[in-house]
Amino acid sequence: MLSKVFHQVISITAALLTLPGFALALVGGAPTVSNSGAGRHIVMIISTRASLCTGTALASDLVLTAGHCVAPAATYRVLTPGMTLPGIPIRSIAVHPRYNPNDYASGRVTADVALLKLEHPLPGNVVPASVANGHTIAPGDRLTVAGFGVTEPSSEKGTGVPRAAVLVATGVPGNLQIRLHDPAARGARFGLGACTGDSGGPAFLERDGRFAVIGVVSWSTGPAGTDGCGGLTGVTPLKLYQAWMTVEARKMGTVLAP
Repeated sequence: MLSKVFHQVISITAALLTLPGFALALVGGAPTVSNSGAGRHIVMIISTRASLCTGTALASDLVLTAGHCVAPAATYRVLTPGMTLPGIPIRSIAVHPRYNPNDYASGRVTADVALLKLEHPLPGNVVPASVANGHTIAPGDRLTVAGFGVTEPSSEKGTGVPRAAVLVATGVPGNLQIRLHDPAARGARFGLGACTGDSGGPAFLERDGRFAVIGVVSWSTGPAGTDGCGGLTGVTPLKLYQAWMTVEARKMGTVLAP
Protein backbone atom coordinates (compact mmCIF):
# COMPACT_ATOMS: atom_id res chain seq x y z
CA MET A 1 0.00 0.00 0.00
CA LEU A 2 1.31 3.44 -0.84
CA SER A 3 2.21 5.63 2.10
CA LYS A 4 0.28 8.74 3.07
CA VAL A 5 3.25 10.86 2.00
CA PHE A 6 3.23 9.32 -1.47
CA HIS A 7 -0.48 10.06 -1.82
CA GLN A 8 0.25 13.67 -0.89
CA VAL A 9 3.02 13.91 -3.50
CA ILE A 10 0.90 12.53 -6.34
CA SER A 11 -2.08 14.63 -5.29
CA ILE A 12 0.05 17.78 -5.52
CA THR A 13 1.35 16.65 -8.91
CA ALA A 14 -2.17 16.00 -10.16
CA ALA A 15 -3.30 19.44 -9.01
CA LEU A 16 -0.38 21.12 -10.75
CA LEU A 17 -1.09 19.31 -14.00
CA THR A 18 -4.69 20.51 -14.06
CA LEU A 19 -4.25 24.18 -13.18
CA PRO A 20 -5.76 26.44 -15.88
CA GLY A 21 -3.09 28.14 -17.97
CA PHE A 22 -0.37 26.10 -16.25
CA ALA A 23 2.20 26.05 -19.01
CA LEU A 24 5.44 27.47 -17.77
CA ALA A 25 9.78 23.39 -16.49
CA LEU A 26 13.35 24.70 -17.17
CA VAL A 27 13.95 28.28 -16.08
CA GLY A 28 14.41 31.20 -18.43
CA GLY A 29 11.27 30.86 -20.55
CA ALA A 30 11.88 27.48 -22.23
CA PRO A 31 8.99 26.40 -24.49
CA THR A 32 6.71 23.44 -23.81
CA VAL A 33 7.36 20.31 -25.86
CA SER A 34 4.39 18.09 -24.94
CA ASN A 35 4.30 14.93 -27.11
CA SER A 36 6.61 16.27 -29.79
CA GLY A 37 10.35 16.62 -30.19
CA ALA A 38 12.38 16.00 -27.04
CA GLY A 39 9.17 15.80 -25.00
CA ARG A 40 8.28 12.42 -26.52
CA HIS A 41 11.17 10.77 -24.68
CA ILE A 42 10.87 12.00 -21.08
CA VAL A 43 8.97 10.93 -17.95
CA MET A 44 8.55 12.17 -14.37
CA ILE A 45 9.94 10.27 -11.38
CA ILE A 46 8.17 10.96 -8.07
CA SER A 47 8.83 9.52 -4.62
CA THR A 48 7.67 9.25 -1.03
CA ARG A 49 10.46 11.72 -0.18
CA ALA A 50 8.36 14.40 -1.93
CA SER A 51 10.92 14.64 -4.72
CA LEU A 52 10.48 15.12 -8.47
CA CYS A 53 13.05 14.20 -11.11
CA THR A 54 13.03 13.65 -14.86
CA GLY A 55 14.00 10.49 -16.73
CA THR A 56 14.51 9.37 -20.33
CA ALA A 57 12.85 6.28 -21.78
CA LEU A 58 15.48 3.98 -23.32
CA ALA A 59 12.95 1.18 -23.90
CA SER A 60 9.23 0.74 -23.24
CA ASP A 61 10.03 -0.48 -19.71
CA LEU A 62 13.44 1.07 -18.99
CA VAL A 63 14.19 4.64 -17.85
CA LEU A 64 17.53 6.45 -17.53
CA THR A 65 17.96 9.05 -14.78
CA ALA A 66 20.51 10.45 -12.32
CA GLY A 67 21.84 8.38 -9.45
CA HIS A 68 21.08 11.14 -6.95
CA CYS A 69 17.40 11.00 -7.97
CA VAL A 70 16.88 7.41 -6.80
CA ALA A 71 19.73 6.61 -4.41
CA PRO A 72 17.86 7.68 -1.21
CA ALA A 73 15.62 4.99 0.28
CA ALA A 74 12.05 5.66 -0.86
CA THR A 75 9.20 4.33 -2.98
CA TYR A 76 9.49 5.64 -6.54
CA ARG A 77 6.95 5.78 -9.38
CA VAL A 78 7.11 6.91 -13.00
CA LEU A 79 4.44 9.26 -14.27
CA THR A 80 3.63 11.00 -17.55
CA PRO A 81 1.24 13.94 -18.08
CA GLY A 82 -2.30 12.62 -18.43
CA MET A 83 -1.45 9.25 -16.86
CA THR A 84 -3.80 7.88 -14.22
CA LEU A 85 -2.23 8.23 -10.79
CA PRO A 86 -0.36 6.79 -8.98
CA GLY A 87 1.73 5.99 -12.07
CA ILE A 88 3.90 3.01 -12.95
CA PRO A 89 5.62 1.03 -10.15
CA ILE A 90 9.34 0.38 -10.45
CA ARG A 91 10.46 -3.24 -10.36
CA SER A 92 14.16 -2.60 -9.79
CA ILE A 93 16.71 0.23 -9.64
CA ALA A 94 20.37 0.04 -10.64
CA VAL A 95 22.56 2.96 -9.53
CA HIS A 96 26.07 3.01 -10.98
CA PRO A 97 28.43 1.41 -8.42
CA ARG A 98 30.81 4.38 -8.65
CA TYR A 99 28.12 6.90 -7.75
CA ASN A 100 29.13 8.47 -4.43
CA PRO A 101 26.47 10.57 -2.66
CA ASN A 102 29.11 12.35 -0.55
CA ASP A 103 31.02 13.38 -3.67
CA TYR A 104 27.77 14.56 -5.26
CA ALA A 105 26.80 16.59 -2.19
CA SER A 106 30.20 18.30 -2.11
CA GLY A 107 30.18 19.13 -5.82
CA ARG A 108 32.80 16.59 -6.89
CA VAL A 109 32.41 14.56 -10.09
CA THR A 110 30.77 11.16 -9.63
CA ALA A 111 28.99 8.52 -11.74
CA ASP A 112 25.56 10.13 -11.39
CA VAL A 113 23.68 7.59 -13.52
CA ALA A 114 20.88 5.10 -12.79
CA LEU A 115 18.47 2.79 -14.63
CA LEU A 116 14.88 2.00 -13.63
CA LYS A 117 13.11 -1.19 -14.71
CA LEU A 118 9.33 -0.66 -14.76
CA GLU A 119 6.63 -3.11 -13.73
CA HIS A 120 4.78 -2.54 -17.01
CA PRO A 121 5.41 -0.59 -20.23
CA LEU A 122 5.08 3.14 -20.69
CA PRO A 123 2.15 4.43 -22.75
CA GLY A 124 2.59 4.55 -26.51
CA ASN A 125 3.02 8.32 -26.63
CA VAL A 126 6.40 7.93 -24.85
CA VAL A 127 9.03 7.04 -27.46
CA PRO A 128 12.31 5.37 -26.39
CA ALA A 129 15.38 7.46 -27.20
CA SER A 130 18.63 6.14 -28.60
CA VAL A 131 21.99 6.69 -26.90
CA ALA A 132 24.59 8.81 -28.72
CA ASN A 133 27.45 6.34 -29.07
CA GLY A 134 31.04 7.55 -29.11
CA HIS A 135 30.33 11.26 -29.63
CA THR A 136 32.75 13.69 -27.96
CA ILE A 137 31.40 17.11 -26.99
CA ALA A 138 33.43 20.21 -27.87
CA PRO A 139 32.96 23.82 -26.70
CA GLY A 140 30.20 25.44 -28.74
CA ASP A 141 28.28 22.23 -29.40
CA ARG A 142 24.52 22.64 -29.00
CA LEU A 143 22.58 20.19 -26.83
CA THR A 144 18.85 20.03 -26.04
CA VAL A 145 17.97 19.65 -22.36
CA ALA A 146 14.44 18.56 -21.40
CA GLY A 147 12.62 18.22 -18.08
CA PHE A 148 9.56 18.66 -15.86
CA GLY A 149 11.12 21.07 -13.36
CA VAL A 150 10.23 24.52 -12.08
CA THR A 151 10.33 27.69 -14.18
CA GLU A 152 11.28 29.96 -11.30
CA PRO A 153 13.95 29.16 -8.67
CA SER A 154 12.65 28.60 -5.13
CA SER A 155 9.08 28.11 -6.33
CA GLU A 156 6.80 25.32 -7.59
CA LYS A 157 5.74 27.23 -10.69
CA GLY A 158 5.83 25.16 -13.86
CA THR A 159 6.30 21.79 -12.15
CA GLY A 160 5.10 18.80 -14.15
CA VAL A 161 5.03 20.38 -17.61
CA PRO A 162 7.57 19.09 -20.18
CA ARG A 163 9.82 21.82 -21.56
CA ALA A 164 13.08 21.86 -23.52
CA ALA A 165 15.87 24.33 -24.24
CA VAL A 166 18.89 24.39 -26.52
CA LEU A 167 22.05 25.10 -24.51
CA VAL A 168 25.70 25.40 -25.57
CA ALA A 169 28.74 23.54 -24.20
CA THR A 170 31.29 25.80 -22.55
CA GLY A 171 34.63 25.42 -20.81
CA VAL A 172 36.56 22.25 -21.54
CA PRO A 173 34.04 19.38 -21.86
CA GLY A 174 35.42 15.95 -21.12
CA ASN A 175 34.41 12.41 -20.31
CA LEU A 176 33.52 13.28 -16.70
CA GLN A 177 31.39 16.40 -16.99
CA ILE A 178 29.79 18.77 -19.49
CA ARG A 179 28.88 22.35 -18.60
CA LEU A 180 26.13 24.05 -20.58
CA HIS A 181 24.81 27.61 -20.67
CA ASP A 182 22.28 29.78 -22.43
CA PRO A 183 24.08 31.10 -25.56
CA ALA A 184 22.49 34.52 -25.02
CA ALA A 185 23.23 34.90 -21.29
CA ARG A 186 26.49 32.86 -21.28
CA GLY A 187 26.11 32.11 -17.59
CA ALA A 188 26.81 35.70 -16.58
CA ARG A 189 23.16 36.67 -16.18
CA PHE A 190 19.92 34.76 -15.67
CA GLY A 191 18.98 32.63 -18.67
CA LEU A 192 17.82 29.21 -19.81
CA GLY A 193 18.90 26.29 -17.66
CA ALA A 194 17.89 23.27 -15.62
CA CYS A 195 16.40 23.71 -12.16
CA THR A 196 14.60 21.73 -9.42
CA GLY A 197 12.79 18.76 -10.98
CA ASP A 198 14.95 18.65 -14.12
CA SER A 199 17.61 16.48 -12.44
CA GLY A 200 18.03 13.17 -14.22
CA GLY A 201 16.68 14.57 -17.46
CA PRO A 202 18.43 14.14 -20.80
CA ALA A 203 20.93 16.20 -22.69
CA PHE A 204 20.20 15.34 -26.32
CA LEU A 205 22.11 15.61 -29.55
CA GLU A 206 19.54 16.51 -32.20
CA ARG A 207 20.03 15.64 -35.86
CA ASP A 208 17.24 16.07 -38.42
CA GLY A 209 14.56 15.90 -35.73
CA ARG A 210 15.99 12.75 -34.14
CA PHE A 211 17.15 12.94 -30.52
CA ALA A 212 19.96 10.81 -29.05
CA VAL A 213 20.74 11.12 -25.34
CA ILE A 214 24.38 11.93 -24.58
CA GLY A 215 24.17 12.79 -20.89
CA VAL A 216 22.10 13.18 -17.72
CA VAL A 217 21.39 16.50 -15.98
CA SER A 218 23.14 16.46 -12.59
CA TRP A 219 23.34 20.00 -11.20
CA SER A 220 22.86 23.70 -11.87
CA THR A 221 24.14 27.08 -10.74
CA GLY A 222 22.77 30.58 -10.76
CA PRO A 223 24.39 33.36 -12.82
CA ALA A 224 28.15 33.84 -12.31
CA GLY A 225 28.44 30.65 -10.26
CA THR A 226 25.98 31.63 -7.55
CA ASP A 227 23.61 29.14 -5.94
CA GLY A 228 20.39 28.41 -7.81
CA CYS A 229 19.43 28.06 -11.47
CA GLY A 230 19.70 29.98 -14.72
CA GLY A 231 23.49 30.01 -14.93
CA LEU A 232 25.24 26.72 -15.74
CA THR A 233 23.65 23.31 -16.25
CA GLY A 234 25.92 20.40 -15.34
CA VAL A 235 25.60 17.15 -17.28
CA THR A 236 27.10 13.73 -16.57
CA PRO A 237 28.10 12.35 -19.99
CA LEU A 238 27.21 8.73 -20.71
CA LYS A 239 30.34 7.90 -22.68
CA LEU A 240 32.13 6.22 -19.76
CA TYR A 241 29.02 4.42 -18.53
CA GLN A 242 27.49 2.92 -21.68
CA ALA A 243 29.04 -0.51 -21.15
CA TRP A 244 27.59 -0.60 -17.62
CA MET A 245 24.19 0.53 -18.93
CA THR A 246 24.17 -2.23 -21.55
CA VAL A 247 25.07 -4.93 -19.01
CA GLU A 248 22.60 -3.72 -16.36
CA ALA A 249 19.79 -3.38 -18.88
CA ARG A 250 20.38 -6.94 -20.05
CA LYS A 251 20.30 -8.16 -16.43
CA MET A 252 16.92 -6.46 -16.13
CA GLY A 253 15.68 -8.22 -19.25
CA THR A 254 15.97 -5.31 -21.68
CA VAL A 255 18.28 -5.13 -24.70
CA LEU A 256 19.22 -1.56 -25.53
CA ALA A 257 19.10 -0.54 -29.18
CA PRO A 258 22.62 -0.18 -30.67
